[in-house]
Amino acid sequence: MGTLFLVFAIVLFLSCVPLVFVVVRNYARFRGSRVVVCPETVTPEAVEVGAVHAAWTAARGDTAFRLTSCSRWPERADCSQRCLTQIEDAPDGCLVRARVARWYEGATCALCKSAIGEIRRSGHTPGLVGPDRKIRKWRDLTVEDLAEAFATHRPVCPDCCAKTKQPPTTGSRSAA
Repeated sequence: MGTLFLVFAIVLFLSCVPLVFVVVRNYARFRGSRVVVCPETVTPEAVEVGAVHAAWTAARGDTAFRLTSCSRWPERADCSQRCLTQIEDAPDGCLVRARVARWYEGATCALCKSAIGEIRRSGHTPGLVGPDRKIRKWRDLTVEDLAEAFATHRPVCPDCCAKTKQPPTTGSRSAA
């Protein structure tokens, strides 16, 4: 009887491993800040979805997103959340880190002219140089300001950004 129970427990455990793998992979995919255009104000807003809920529902094959934060909250916490359709249409395309990576993709540093390369989450981060010639790290910008900054600033490699001794800018919600 004890051996049968042990075999059953091992089989049950091993059958759950693929599910855990899928949920963890989905969680990593769905976590993080996103930029959407608010349907009410037609302005870029920072949102986050419930990554745990989205990961579990995606594992079942029917991904469901729920907002857990929005830059318009708490004032507009009762909104219809119609912005979720943008995330449903392109879950990875709305991610701030994906937009930042696309902007730096194939770019050269405005200061030293070296290739910037792949953006990593750890280590030195690249920056931006504005029309005022000030260098900012993109992580110091608010999510709502990224689109404008990407239109008016030029990329700076992590090495040039690290060499610059400037105080960080302050933003209410970091783009990190």
